[in-house]
Amino acid sequence: MNGPLAEVRTAVKRFLREHRPERVAVAVSGGADSLALAAVTAGLTEATAVVVDHGLQPGSADVAERAARVCRDLGLPAEVRRVEVTGPGGPEAAARRARYAALRPERGLVLLGHTRDDQAETVLLGLGRGSGPRSIAGMRAHDPPWGRPLLRVPRAVTAAACDELGLTPWSDPHNDDPRFTRVRLRKEVLPLLEDVLQGGVADALARTAAHLREDNDALDELAAAFDGDCRSVDELGRLPTALRRRVLRRWLLREHVPELSDSHLRRVDALVSDWRGQGGVWLPGGFVARRAHGRLQVEPVQS
Repeated sequence: MNGPLAEVRTAVKRFLREHRPERVAVAVSGGADSLALAAVTAGLTEATAVVVDHGLQPGSADVAERAARVCRDLGLPAEVRRVEVTGPGGPEAAARRARYAALRPERGLVLLGHTRDDQAETVLLGLGRGSGPRSIAGMRAHDPPWGRPLLRVPRAVTAAACDELGLTPWSDPHNDDPRFTRVRLRKEVLPLLEDVLQGGVADALARTAAHLREDNDALDELAAAFDGDCRSVDELGRLPTALRRRVLRRWLLREHVPELSDSHLRRVDALVSDWRGQGGVWLPGGFVARRAHGRLQVEPVQS
């Protein structure tokens, strides 16, 4: 009977066979998910490991170097990269930005140890924040330069795989700190949902994300094929709402507006669908979108 290690290996092998990356790096934190991923990847393809030291806790440099040594013992050349965690959005968001920025210089595909449980938490966060279908669709398994081979694998399986391998994962104290939203989702909300709904919630949330990604992809393809004038209020107004917002999103991204949220898109869409003579919509990156003479325009904010 196949055990946890075989389940992890099957998931990674299937991912590598499907996407055939020319170069592979594994992001390793020292936790069970990334260690199991690193160990299995080392046995399947030539790869390197990158350990990001966020410097948020005493002794973090030692933890990072220990994770790198484990990777080297597994046969993966490993490098530790120290980052500074600063900026808006709270410590979770700032740490994620710093980590991804440190990993981006890698060529090829960077494998991340996100599991089915991480996907479920992401979907719940999107639902709770009303972030729209793109957020509720969760993480993609293949989203270059990122690869997530374990999105269908439960977190408990990666821990059991480490036991099979004789590896002792690092337990991050932040993963038990209720100040962080994801920790409370993991420790309080999901267990309660599993109890009330009699199990299977994490898997159901992951399936929901997969269904939404399929719908999003179809609508994105239709938006890409739109051959009308994406600034014309008349032409945009004839499109179904979901398609119109995707056309607007593509246009705003082409105009170099960064970090668009569902809220931003809805306010820009209101210039088409709920026009009452309102003023411009302020957007990230120092831009403003306006409607004038039946057309939309986006321009830098005048200082």
